[in-house]
Amino acid sequence: MKAASRRPVVIIGAGPVGVMAALLLARLGVRSLLLERHRDIYPLPRAVVVDDEIRRILQSVGVHEEFAALARPAPGLRLLDARRRVITEFPRSMHGHHGFPQTSMFNQPELERLLRDALARRPECELWSGVEVVSVTQSVTQSVARDTDGPNDPTGPVRVAFRRDGSDEEEHLWADAVLGCDGAGSLTRDAIGTDWEDLHFEESWRVIDVRTSRPVRTWEGAEQICCPTRPATFMRISEDRYRWEFRLADDQNLDGPDGWERLRELVAPWVDLPPDASQGDDFEVIRQAQYTFQARLAGRWRRGRVFLLGDAAHLTPPFVGQGLCAGLRDAYNLTWKLAHVLQQGAHDGLLDTYERERKPHARHVIRVAVAVGWAMTGGQDRGAAFRRAVVGTVCRIPGVTEAVSRDLSPALTAGPLVRRRPRLTGRVLAGTFCPQPWVRHDGRRVRLDDVLGDSFAVLTAVPPTAQMTAVATALGAPTIHADDLGDDGTLAGWLARGRADAVLLRPDRVVMDTVPAGTGDFTDTVAWAPLLHTARRTADARPA
Repeated sequence: MKAASRRPVVIIGAGPVGVMAALLLARLGVRSLLLERHRDIYPLPRAVVVDDEIRRILQSVGVHEEFAALARPAPGLRLLDARRRVITEFPRSMHGHHGFPQTSMFNQPELERLLRDALARRPECELWSGVEVVSVTQSVTQSVARDTDGPNDPTGPVRVAFRRDGSDEEEHLWADAVLGCDGAGSLTRDAIGTDWEDLHFEESWRVIDVRTSRPVRTWEGAEQICCPTRPATFMRISEDRYRWEFRLADDQNLDGPDGWERLRELVAPWVDLPPDASQGDDFEVIRQAQYTFQARLAGRWRRGRVFLLGDAAHLTPPFVGQGLCAGLRDAYNLTWKLAHVLQQGAHDGLLDTYERERKPHARHVIRVAVAVGWAMTGGQDRGAAFRRAVVGTVCRIPGVTEAVSRDLSPALTAGPLVRRRPRLTGRVLAGTFCPQPWVRHDGRRVRLDDVLGDSFAVLTAVPPTAQMTAVATALGAPTIHADDLGDDGTLAGWLARGRADAVLLRPDRVVMDTVPAGTGDFTDTVAWAPLLHTARRTADARPA
């Protein structure tokens, strides 16, 4: 056995969630090692859509412009009946709250290659490919990292054992923290001793990815066919790439001698194919695969310094395009907290807020996806047609479709890092994201986050009070006046609607605390200061 080594963070799995976590940590100066069992990225398409919140996360690691070159903005989702008549439409803006198109179509292998290239440029990140992790174990104490095993202790470092391709020799290393980004069959999930919570959705669907130069009858967004016997999803991914998803009976196989004719029948509403497969050279099936769409949540997402992210923590049916989005949100939520604990000595309780914030959010998104699956396309009971009729009626009410779109990413629940005051009038800002307009900085037109940086920030519409200044100093946060940014009024209007003179933004751009209009003070520094080890320095910042 080779000698063990110690790393600040080990990430198991180098898919988009694992690589994103490594890049986010690198931006904060935290070194990480990724262990990936495959030699290269998976070459076939899987995820195909992200929202504007995810594009903002891509901006945070400096790859948003490269992603824009390979992504295609889409105008939204249409629900159609079995005859392809529009039931309702959920529009998506080309400039959302986060400063990007609200829906973007893309090819996952291209995104993964982009992220891997960014990873290679970061000296803080190291990737070992062709490495299979075989065990993850908590050690006895924090002070030793030697070639011995002991009972699991949540306060100790983590032992990660692995084998390299072509070798039966087991090696191991130690980590201050382990991020399990190892998918639905996660070994890490087993290691922390948790099971799945079943959220009661499981259906088998056939996913077909195609490249074709043939004329395709489509609009620029996604289509969901609401049919009890043959529900389907269709979308154009790029200039010549398309995806179909069909719920098929077990005997409706697209393989074998009759497969072409069955495929021809399925896609007939969108594209005309010749009867003979030999004449279909301009219709290339890149991939077809059978998937079981499931709705599940891991019972716990953390044990000591071992964490679950992405599909290791939650499984989401694809009907609202939030599967990959949820995993990237996990990485964005956790990494800044982990960096504060590892580098700045913040209280370990800060890490408890990861599951506390992300799990309810993921549960909500999964339930929305399940509702879409059952009410729109799933279910073959007598009430299925009635549910679709009701949906069509309700969605004609002004504002309903816009509200549903906003509901895909609700505010975080209240907790130590989301301080909510009793609701009076106006919108509650705590737990929501700060909008990101274009602003002027040093004579240049840039996005807001490029001004805010990677840490906390105080955004104010009034001259900062002594307490606001003390909080900003304690956190090393810049204080930025909204009127100095030269935006289009978005920020001042947002603060006014929330009846706030100022907000304290976390590194992930979530509002942590507010200064209610006319009060001059943040509402609850006592709750969050101890977690960030700022209690002493913010003592004079607390309201009397």
